[in-house]
Amino acid sequence: MFKLFLKTLLILLFWQAAQAQVVQDCVDAIPICSNTPINGGTNGFGADDFYGAASSGCLEQTTTGAIESNSAWYRFRTAQAGQLGFNIGHNSNEDWDFALYRASDCNDLGEPVRCNFFDNSENTSFIGVGEDPTGEGDSVHYEDWLQVEAGEDYYLFINNFSNVNSGFSIQFTGNIWVDHPNSALDCSIVSNLLGPPIAACEGDNVVLDATSSGTINYEWYSDTGSGYQLIAGANGATHNVQNTGQYRVVVTTSVGNIVSDVQVGFNEVPITGVLTDEILCYEDDMAFDLNGKNTEALNGMDPDDFVVSYHSSQTDADAGIHPLEKLYVLAVGSETIYVRTTSLANPDCYDASQSFVLNAIETPVLSFDGQVVFCEAAGSLEIGEMQSNPHYTYQWSTGAQTPSIMVTEAGEYTLTVTHQSNGMTCEASRTVSVEISNMPQISSVDIDDMSVNNTVTINTESHGMYEFSLDGVDFQTSNVFEGVPPGVHTVSMRDPYGCGVVEEDIVVVGYLAIFSPNGDVMNETWQVDGLSTLNSPIVTIYDRYGKLIKQMNEFDAGWDGSFQGKPLPSTDYWFKLSYVDDDGNRTYAKYLQSHFSLRR
Repeated sequence: MFKLFLKTLLILLFWQAAQAQVVQDCVDAIPICSNTPINGGTNGFGADDFYGAASSGCLEQTTTGAIESNSAWYRFRTAQAGQLGFNIGHNSNEDWDFALYRASDCNDLGEPVRCNFFDNSENTSFIGVGEDPTGEGDSVHYEDWLQVEAGEDYYLFINNFSNVNSGFSIQFTGNIWVDHPNSALDCSIVSNLLGPPIAACEGDNVVLDATSSGTINYEWYSDTGSGYQLIAGANGATHNVQNTGQYRVVVTTSVGNIVSDVQVGFNEVPITGVLTDEILCYEDDMAFDLNGKNTEALNGMDPDDFVVSYHSSQTDADAGIHPLEKLYVLAVGSETIYVRTTSLANPDCYDASQSFVLNAIETPVLSFDGQVVFCEAAGSLEIGEMQSNPHYTYQWSTGAQTPSIMVTEAGEYTLTVTHQSNGMTCEASRTVSVEISNMPQISSVDIDDMSVNNTVTINTESHGMYEFSLDGVDFQTSNVFEGVPPGVHTVSMRDPYGCGVVEEDIVVVGYLAIFSPNGDVMNETWQVDGLSTLNSPIVTIYDRYGKLIKQMNEFDAGWDGSFQGKPLPSTDYWFKLSYVDDDGNRTYAKYLQSHFSLRR
């Protein structure tokens, strides 16, 4: 968000013919104060103010072999305490750096209190301290705000790294300008009879005062680009100025002449265009982009020269404070938005005469679910809005014009709710998908056993949404259970809407994928768990060549990894499992041949 309107001070090039205030050396740093217009374009540097140092804070040597390449120096003194920042504006294709020193002596600058040396690969137009005026919240070209106390001296070093420069401007910002808009910086450091340079707005009457004691005569001169010219008839102690230029007074006294020059610049006062009222449909947490009104407000004026802000009251707009967020969060109803158009060259040049009405019509908010299920035995279900709004109209896809309806069949039912106000129609629609749930029924159970992670899958031919459970543990929407241990288990299937539940017992067996008969007590034998649940089970173990190694039944303690009393080598072994089914037939397990590993 732009901070330009918290009574910030914008100091820009406002008169191309004026002498640029740029010096290359710290010792000659230009003093600036509350209303000094600052602009510049650098070209080289004078003495090396860093005395050959390789760095100063974040600054490093440039291609010149020194920290400075194209430099400008300024100094200022704080007259008040508070939050202080500044923006250095420049062309986006140029690379500028800066360092700010809290010091009163160029020979003892110390380390900078704020410093930025980032290149400008992002093509930004501002560097500085505080907040980027374009609203870029995380710009690497900005350093933290500075908290200052009254009477502190600072030196500001600005350097062009790219060797291509079109000049720069300095804009002071921060809350210090809210509390002290005319006295944040000490103007006593500017030693001049006519005072520091003056930035004014078109139509202002600027009075230059050269009143001095013992004066015999006053002569006033102006320079608008072709040298100083005597102003005819201007021989008083004061002179009214209405045009941009460089002004000089020669004061003749009995002891000699006093010559004083001052720069005066007049900036254009914007004229805000007429803005149309806005009426729109409101939804929860909806924001209106105030940037969309900028074109109307600028009314053809250059957006590079003027900035538009929006305020909730005429008082705030006149004062340039509390600008609204550009993505302005709306509330239901009508409100007036006050517009301020401000010159970027001088924030005192503004127009806050326009406003517009922002009318947010409430869009109906639908609270009912878009998907419902009822049990077949129930017969019917009421869907839609349970409470009626007298300002709304209701229309169902069935033709009904009530907030809710009773349904007896599965399908999709759409309700459209309309709110009409001030010529605007705002509506909301929602489709309800209605399903009828049948009594759950288990058609089959798939058991992928004889693996490390036994898997059980419950199958059904019933239509609807169901939940499944293994051994009464938490119900889940998936019909697949993994990592099931061997043994007898109960699988359950239920309708989540209370339409019924069914259960069935299943048997799962399992085995170790790896066993290690090495005497450490862990996994000393290999066996199949769950055999006791089968009828006459037989497990036969083979080596990789098909040689029968071991045959076990449900009463065997397991295989210890030996054959005829001799330990077998570490490798993979194969096995088969058979059992007698309910029909009295010996049957092999689903995996006719599986394997496991022996490791020693």
